Amino acid sequence: MQDNSSASFEYLKDMYIDAYYPNFLVDKVKAELVKVVEFLEQGNQDIEEIQAKLNFAIHVINVIAEEFDENDSEIETVARESIAQTVEDILAFFGIEIDTEVAIQERDW
Repeated sequence: MQDNSSASFEYLKDMYIDAYYPNFLVDKVKAELVKVVEFLEQGNQDIEEIQAKLNFAIHVINVIAEEFDENDSEIETVARESIAQTVEDILAFFGIEIDTEVAIQERDW
């Protein structure tokens, strides 16, 4: 899967390699994280704005979680860790000092 992003990290690696997670749903989660990356690529450095963007993405992922349930899957341990790792990688790549747990604090999975 090719990204136009200059960022050098893999999105949701563990979710993509595990057949338990339907790729079309992992793609939806990835799309929300890509929006955060695009926001950061514009040079946004305001921590509150970045956190707001992350909160929005996590809220959308919370809704997508219901679709996982409908497809005999769920956002459980591997998925939670994969999403958290991707968020951590994004923050590290852009030098944003937000703790990963804070970054994904709005999750309900």
